[in-house]
Amino acid sequence: MNAPLPDVPEVRVVGLPQLTQGFDLVERLDLPMHLKVHGPLEPIAGERLAQLADDISLRGRGGAGFPFGRKLRAVAKSTIRRGVRPVVVVNGSEGEPACRKDTVLLNRAPHLILDGALLAAEALGARTLVVAVTRNSTEVSIRAALAERGLSDRRGQRLRARVVRTPERMVSGEASAVIRAAGGGPALPPGRRERAAESGVGGAPTLLSNAETYAHLAVAARIGPTRYAHGGLDSEPGTVMLTISGAVARPMVVEVPTGVPLRYVLQLAGAPAQPQGVLTGGYHGNWIDSMAVDNAVISRESLAAVGGSLGAGAILPIGPETCPLGEAQRVANWLAAETAGQCGPCRLGLPAAAGGLSDVLNGGGPAALEALREVTQAVKGRGVCKHPDGSARFFASTLSAFTDDLAAHVLHGGCGRPTTGVLPLPGPGYQDAVESIPSGRKLAVDWTLCKGHGLCADIVPELVRMGRDGYPVLADASVPMHLRDRAQLAVRRCPELALRLEAAPQERPERPALPPVTRKALGSGQG
Repeated sequence: MNAPLPDVPEVRVVGLPQLTQGFDLVERLDLPMHLKVHGPLEPIAGERLAQLADDISLRGRGGAGFPFGRKLRAVAKSTIRRGVRPVVVVNGSEGEPACRKDTVLLNRAPHLILDGALLAAEALGARTLVVAVTRNSTEVSIRAALAERGLSDRRGQRLRARVVRTPERMVSGEASAVIRAAGGGPALPPGRRERAAESGVGGAPTLLSNAETYAHLAVAARIGPTRYAHGGLDSEPGTVMLTISGAVARPMVVEVPTGVPLRYVLQLAGAPAQPQGVLTGGYHGNWIDSMAVDNAVISRESLAAVGGSLGAGAILPIGPETCPLGEAQRVANWLAAETAGQCGPCRLGLPAAAGGLSDVLNGGGPAALEALREVTQAVKGRGVCKHPDGSARFFASTLSAFTDDLAAHVLHGGCGRPTTGVLPLPGPGYQDAVESIPSGRKLAVDWTLCKGHGLCADIVPELVRMGRDGYPVLADASVPMHLRDRAQLAVRRCPELALRLEAAPQERPERPALPPVTRKALGSGQG
């Protein structure tokens, strides 16, 4: 089985580098080397900056692909209307185990990301910059970069800049979870949908975008839209950062101009000549087959035309020797374990879908397949964050991409191939089905005993934070299995014996058989 990807895998470039310029000279571009490689950068007024983003067709590179210029204008409009200083947030949270492109940029070119973020902050008149990261290496790199620029969170500075550390989880990188963490809460979606441009960090208008997006903005601001568009397609100019892993000889991050054949990029990483499938866009993405690979180039539009997606820039081929449904099962277990537990589609639907896929693999027959399709359909469009939708997309794509294998499992009890585990996951614990569901327990506090010591928030910050009144605020969610041990430790170490684990309402048992799940049962709303 594949080991988890390192923080900074091998980095390659096809054609002329833009974001990775200077990587052949040093491992990390500190501020003097950054300026030597890229040159100085002048401020750009708000509308001009938005127009620059439009001219290069800059879209968010975190998965959603929202136009950056439109987002910038929305924050500016809200700022003027409300008379409140906005906040600029760099989303460097990369909790998906198949993604490393933003981690590479944060570790090796942190000043390019800061350039783009500071351009936006200056254009909007922001006085607060927040950089969210998930890993030790990225936190060390970005803190050093801020220090090199003389930026900190001290009072009295024209711009206060700080780093927020989020857990290495899928939902922690979701925009609303990052905003919540930046405001001092847990890195979990808040259980309601809000527009960051209207009300984000501390209730202020907030410009939040992915780390790679800000880096592209900084490059375009230096060289202009005409030179920027010399590489790539006319409709999607410039380059794209991709993480290539799965069944490859050399897992890597590669910077590639749009328009380069997908087949060429896979060959660069040593993928099988005829992969039986390629997962595009990461674990919230879509599978495509070998024929589609031959027809696709690296672009959002081209991948969508063959049923794939650019998404978070992760490309994962699998070879003919492994069972594709078994590979999907491992990812399904992980997706279910990543639930924030705050709404029915996530808390109930994803574990049920993972269990349903297991039933199909284990000979459940047509009835199990039909139940799985029903659950997957019921999850779509009903969650309070994007995790249920993205996971449902993965399930639906798996069922449509591997019809022959699906028929073999449904009609004949299996395809005869082992699951070799080529898709990267955080560790062996996620390969056990028990890790794929909420624990069925929830933290609770006896307020007659609690004295606000705060040990619980130190032990399990994903579920507990300290409120302004000095007392703990608990996430309204079931404790995920991967946090169960730490939650129990927090209970044991509470000096006043005020914290306890109790049964969460409307939870399934820890290893459910797949029941018929209706839309009503999976209805959205905070759990």
